[in-house]
Amino acid sequence: MSRALIVSASLIALLLAGAGFAGWRALRSIDEPLNVAAPLVFKVPAGARFARVAGELGRLGVVPQPRAWALYARWKGLAGAIKAGEYEILPGSTPRSVLDKLVSGQVLLHSLTIVDGWRVEDLLAAMRRNPDILSTLSAPANLPDKLGLAGNPEGRFLPETYRFPRGTSDVELLRQAHVALGRVLDAAWAGRDPAIPLQNADQLLIMASIVEKESAVPEELPKIAGLYLHRLSIGMRLQADPTVIYGLGGSYDGTVHTVDLRTDGPYNTYTRVGLPPTPIALAGAAAINATAHPEKTDALYFVASGKGDGSHVFSATLEQQNAAVAQYLSRQRR
Repeated sequence: MSRALIVSASLIALLLAGAGFAGWRALRSIDEPLNVAAPLVFKVPAGARFARVAGELGRLGVVPQPRAWALYARWKGLAGAIKAGEYEILPGSTPRSVLDKLVSGQVLLHSLTIVDGWRVEDLLAAMRRNPDILSTLSAPANLPDKLGLAGNPEGRFLPETYRFPRGTSDVELLRQAHVALGRVLDAAWAGRDPAIPLQNADQLLIMASIVEKESAVPEELPKIAGLYLHRLSIGMRLQADPTVIYGLGGSYDGTVHTVDLRTDGPYNTYTRVGLPPTPIALAGAAAINATAHPEKTDALYFVASGKGDGSHVFSATLEQQNAAVAQYLSRQRR
């Protein structure tokens, strides 16, 4: 063999070896940790090509070999399968794991916590403040038409923490919360204590909303529920301040006045016997279940203990109640 042929063969061998090494190195990079020291959020626009995504992450210094990553995605037939959305790259992620996330649509989820005892207007305000939620509603009056609800939407959403992708609409989140409430309420009604003096699940929800507003101490919920259901069973007026406050609406100034208690209205349980026409707040699962399974009690009255922990003193007679009120006032003066 001539010297020229030997040199040419050697060069070809070196080139093939170099190409093989480069290919092996590129393939290996698919499983090497990315250059991410803290969680990184990035967005894949609708219709974006994978090569563009890889290139952008390469320019950010996240992916050291974006071209190799793009070629790998094409080789696996996944380049055209990525989904638009907001994603999070965590420290320790590899190009392979990020590609899997993009293909499966594991978008970054944000959260909204609906607080027990909120009113619908509080919920709408919280959604409007949340930058990750698409706001389309302006007032509670819009809800019945948007969600197919009959009448007042108050109390028709379950307090809970909900997870969702950025750009989810307020209507969609409310729909989820309404469905979640239905599941909890139906289960509570089906498994209720048959002795409770309520006619249907809607009445259970109304009573639960009153119980929700009356105590910040979870352990007291069954007893407060038992007290109000006791009043209801003997035909006694509920005399619940939260219902009066709800009926006052925007005119409530932070204090329930004597004139407020004496002014009749559909939510004034001092002037009317029975339940108000609708819930007065968003009742949580704990309040709903406590109302479905109330504590058996002969108590008819209760007042704040004055201990500063949100607890109450319960009494079976008016005399006991008056004494408890006097003790509360004495503590307040001290």
